[in-house]
Amino acid sequence: MTDLNEALLDIAGGALELETPALVLDLDRFEANLETMRRYLRHQALALRPHTKTHKCLEIGRRQMAAGAVGLCCARIGEAEVFAGGGLPRLLLTAPVVGDRSRERLLALNETLEELLVVVDHADAVAALTQLTAARPRSRQPVKPLRVLLDLDPGLHRTGMPLTEEALTLAQQIDAAPSLELAGVQFYAGHLMHVSDFAERQQRSLEALETLAAFLETLERVGLAAPIRSGGGTGTYDIDPAAGVLTDLQAGSYIFMDSQYNRIEAATGSHRFLTSLYVQTRVISCNHPGLATTDAGLKAFATDDRAPEIASGGPQGASAFFFGDEQGGLRWDSGETVRPGAVLRAVTPHCDPTINLYDVLHVVRGDTLVDLWPIEARGRSA
Repeated sequence: MTDLNEALLDIAGGALELETPALVLDLDRFEANLETMRRYLRHQALALRPHTKTHKCLEIGRRQMAAGAVGLCCARIGEAEVFAGGGLPRLLLTAPVVGDRSRERLLALNETLEELLVVVDHADAVAALTQLTAARPRSRQPVKPLRVLLDLDPGLHRTGMPLTEEALTLAQQIDAAPSLELAGVQFYAGHLMHVSDFAERQQRSLEALETLAAFLETLERVGLAAPIRSGGGTGTYDIDPAAGVLTDLQAGSYIFMDSQYNRIEAATGSHRFLTSLYVQTRVISCNHPGLATTDAGLKAFATDDRAPEIASGGPQGASAFFFGDEQGGLRWDSGETVRPGAVLRAVTPHCDPTINLYDVLHVVRGDTLVDLWPIEARGRSA
């Protein structure tokens, strides 16, 4: 891999000389987050199945597996193909796969992996997967059935079936399909992850899991088991274990911690996880008091949230804003001055889509660039 900053590897102070804007990962903080989650879940009856959509990086996926994850989640089949090609053997596709060509890719992927789990939330998908499998020449039959999680809607209404008789019927259809195996359920309450008040977030998440527990009892009464019950995330990792319903958590952002998650942790006085992901930028112009321009504008950050927060290198009390596509801005009233070339690090407002803007993570310890990790699955939207 060729990178503009490769020549700075292992040079003291090299991390401060990066060509900018650059995506920077503080390795000490990242490793601390991996260990914090590993130790927390070790004392819970819960496994970790972290989401690769957060990082799209094979090296991070490998490190998550080495830290005890039972598998990895992928949002798209393209992501799953990248991680399968990189030697990650246990993957869960968390969104329904539609279209015959995509489903053919799914069946091919199933033949190569130690474990592939897919979600289904409609009878048409069961019929299509069954038909595709039956239509394959005998020499191309999968060596094992496709393992399916029934996708259930916890109230987000994005994907998943309401927990009704219709969902029970679909579970029975999956179980009856000769080429499919009902492996469990998915129950991801993404709409609750950023509820700022902890008590409200706790109440709503536990109430949702109560409805899941009732549905699982209904499944058992008709003779169906759900050994895998996957859901939850960074916002509810310390809430959901108390329900005793889920078997694994799909947390993703805990490794990086962006402004969105930092706000909910600050609201509860909890900072178990550390910010490890930053965009490094430089001042390129500063000709007016209390105002400076940086080289990290709209194209350097996901912009679905607020402007980025300055973590280091800026004047005291400086606030960031977007000056345009290519430039960012700083405002402050402390009377301090800055000079062109000043190096700043900004917390990403939303880590997942920001990661998708970059080709590489610049991995640092202190002021030394220690590694470059490609973001192999960026842009794999299909």
